[in-house]
Amino acid sequence: MSATADRAPHLAMPSPGGPGHAALPPTAELLTHGGDARIVLDASRGLNKYGCSPFPDARLAAFGSSTASTISATGFAAAERLRDRLDAAASRESAVLTYARELDRMRAELADLCGIADLPDLEIVFAASGTDLHLLAAQLAAGGERAPLLAVMVEASETGSGVPAAVAGRHFSTRAALGESVSEGNLVDGATSIEITALSSRAADGLPRPAHLVDAEIETRVIEAVKSGRHVLLTLVDVSKTGMIAPSPKLALEIRRRFPDAVDVLVDACQFRLSRASLRAYLEHGFMVALTGSKFLTGPTFSGALLVPRTLARRLKRQVVSPALGAYSARADWPRGWTASRSLPEAANYGLLLRWEAALDELRAFRSIPDPEVAVFLSDFARATETRLSMDPAFEALPVSTLDRQPLVDAGNWDEIPTIFPFLLRGADRSLLPREETARVYASLSQDQSELGGTHAIAGLRCQVGQPVPCGHRDGVPLSTLRLCASARLVVEAASGGVAQVIARAMTVLDKAAWLGARR
Repeated sequence: MSATADRAPHLAMPSPGGPGHAALPPTAELLTHGGDARIVLDASRGLNKYGCSPFPDARLAAFGSSTASTISATGFAAAERLRDRLDAAASRESAVLTYARELDRMRAELADLCGIADLPDLEIVFAASGTDLHLLAAQLAAGGERAPLLAVMVEASETGSGVPAAVAGRHFSTRAALGESVSEGNLVDGATSIEITALSSRAADGLPRPAHLVDAEIETRVIEAVKSGRHVLLTLVDVSKTGMIAPSPKLALEIRRRFPDAVDVLVDACQFRLSRASLRAYLEHGFMVALTGSKFLTGPTFSGALLVPRTLARRLKRQVVSPALGAYSARADWPRGWTASRSLPEAANYGLLLRWEAALDELRAFRSIPDPEVAVFLSDFARATETRLSMDPAFEALPVSTLDRQPLVDAGNWDEIPTIFPFLLRGADRSLLPREETARVYASLSQDQSELGGTHAIAGLRCQVGQPVPCGHRDGVPLSTLRLCASARLVVEAASGGVAQVIARAMTVLDKAAWLGARR
């Protein structure tokens, strides 16, 4: 699908009125509209870059939510109901009006489900992905009459390959969310060019660096920048691709206390592995929070939301942004009254709407489970997974630092329990598999490998884990980690009496990974 072909369904929606409006594309097709090149389906397999289909796939053992998930049957049904409503509305009003009204509904529901609807003047900006959110948040932070901006963040391997380019104000793909072809790596026309300092939260061998050393480095960079007259956008990742928090919330709170007018904090919570208490605490302390519905929630790939608390919204809503950001963002994606929206097109990204509708369906189901019950299942899942990874010689568990958010929030929330379990694979000779071999195992996991032999239950299993993440070198050999993940969808399944089944299925996924690794 070309960028030009993709542009039509969401930028040239039906005009107001008239029974002869053009019918909307089918739900599965709309789910692939309104994102960058990563959302495009491979012509031969019908999957996007993350190996996900726009159709439900009940036979897929899905444990890869740290990367992406294939849409569930209930999520698809929710998206289809919305698609039908949108199609019916096309005979009565313009797509732009329908789009704006639906986004307002979603703003209200997202805030309610997150337990933050009572926060005064909370604003929500929608975008196609977490990477798009970083682009928009950085441009807002850099705007106005402020000093030059320095962005301080952890390295891309823990956030996303396109995040540094987006934060710098550059195109991070060959296609923007609203279908426009762009030159990857070039500065967005009229955007503010932003300098970045990226620090590592893992050492050269992939092991976690001591949190106090990471904090000390970040604190030094921030203080140097502020003393030189610069404004700082500090990104706190909670939780990263491999399950880390960096820098610590404690440091972010201290930096904001010392430099309230010189530092903005963006919490990259795009994994959405946050309790309501943690999310609320970040916002109450004046931090922006970036969320997506496509990771822990297991909604379809490409649905982002930037939550802006009142203290920041009062300033940021007056910021001007480049009209060229209209390739990424429509006017209705922004709250009413924001100056930034005036330079953006009156467009309707129905793909984004449908993906968020599916994600909200997952969030509704997850929120129906009491937090103590969530914690019990996640503890059981973590215990079983950590035991398997530590005891089975086919694996080497990659350590993850403790998920400590104090003093931001009191201890005792379910989000203190790890839900991402990174691991290295060993081959038949028990040596760690190099990066390229790990990538081959990852690709094979989602395929029926029955023709290779082995027991059918293992070889024929089609499953997803998190995509390989580079994690340093051992003895000069470059390594990548795979990730087995718990998700909101699995919590809901477990709550319906499926605890044993979910854990057993996770162990079978590891069985296949071990079997494939031994063949390398």
